[in-house]
Amino acid sequence: MEEVKLSDVTMKALGGQLSFKEKIELAKLLDRLGASVIELEGIESAKVDALRVKSVATAVKESVVAVPVALTRDGVDAVWNALRDAKKPRLQVVTPTSTVQMEYICHKKPDAMLALIRELVAYCREKTENVEFVADDATRADASFLASAVNAAIEAGAATVTVCDTAGAMLPREFAKFFETLYETIPALRGVSVGVACSDALAMADACAVTAVLRGAREVKASAYPADGASLSNVAKVLQAKGEGFGVRVGARTTEMKRVVGQIARMFETGKGALYDGLGGDEHAGLTLSQHDDKAAVLQTVAKLGYELSEEDGEAVWEAFSRIAKHKDAIGARELDAIVASAAMQVPTTYAVKSYVVNSGSGITAMAHLKLEKKGKELEGVALGDGPIDAAFLALEQVTGRHCEMDDFQIRTVTEGHEAMGETVVRLRSNGKLYPGRGISTDIVGASIRAYVNALNKIAYEEGET
Repeated sequence: MEEVKLSDVTMKALGGQLSFKEKIELAKLLDRLGASVIELEGIESAKVDALRVKSVATAVKESVVAVPVALTRDGVDAVWNALRDAKKPRLQVVTPTSTVQMEYICHKKPDAMLALIRELVAYCREKTENVEFVADDATRADASFLASAVNAAIEAGAATVTVCDTAGAMLPREFAKFFETLYETIPALRGVSVGVACSDALAMADACAVTAVLRGAREVKASAYPADGASLSNVAKVLQAKGEGFGVRVGARTTEMKRVVGQIARMFETGKGALYDGLGGDEHAGLTLSQHDDKAAVLQTVAKLGYELSEEDGEAVWEAFSRIAKHKDAIGARELDAIVASAAMQVPTTYAVKSYVVNSGSGITAMAHLKLEKKGKELEGVALGDGPIDAAFLALEQVTGRHCEMDDFQIRTVTEGHEAMGETVVRLRSNGKLYPGRGISTDIVGASIRAYVNALNKIAYEEGET
């Protein structure tokens, strides 16, 4: 019985809606689900996108991680340098095959496009055996050119060939005929894995994908959260129920599908508020240090948390760690975060908190009114949010004109009693780098605002804001 691979395209299609941390969590969920392939967005910004690809590649343990390359040799190198440490890397060469897309998107004639396909697939094949050629808009391509393009990719070393119904204009019966013709005109397809991607323009993506499997496709591009394509859970359900009848099985853990897809849906639907609760699991919960660890071990652990410290900051963190470790049996990842926030990256103040008013309660939407001072000038902002902290952070974004990804947010008590001091630690990500901030107050909202501003000052200093 042959396995049908499910290639999840959620991150590729909808990645812009997720934070850096959420993308890592999504990849981990799909990996645990048993998705055969996890597809990522390509690389546009060398520094930021390369870090994203590297982070996902490291987090994924079993699934293939696939990334499309820009249509140049430099584009291939950029993706490969970020992806090479993945356990199962895949390079994707995605080119249009219909006349309209070749001329208006790539500005190339058929002969030039064939030469480009040969060159890029062959160059990718020098990096890895797992190379996929994706024939975009294949159902509207000239049949003879599509055959030439697919043959060129296979001859150059493509192990997987995916054909796309980009327009989504075909019904299942038409798609079945398209696949039958494809195998008749391109015999070489029987020597590679054939994939399919269908647009859901006519609400037929699931049906067309399953039809393609019946006609020989062994990889289906689908998404765990609704996008313009086949549904991962629907295709898996159909193949699980009916696959045995036509000799195929699905590799994903279908018994866990509903739960995991539900988690992914909440990730998209809850928005920023889910990032700010400070109560979620900690992926570094197992990291612990003690006074017996040396400086190298401490700084290595700091690096695992995502920080890039200068030699001076590293020394400051080590000194602060040593002082605290004398009085504690163990120091965990969250405490180490706080040490980095308080000891490293100390910079001049760009933004100072002048005042804030935050209103929240049962039956009303939380509202925050903040005043900051920057170089003697007072800045003011008002925002509504899902809760008092969310409203405060959105007001800070409004005041400063900066939107930074919230990589982590932690709340803890420092002292006990009804006047207990609360401490917050935030980690903001800007241009691929983490910046920690720390705030302490008897008012946890105030502590959160101060922590955010503390991190923001580090970003402003690092990026030369005046």
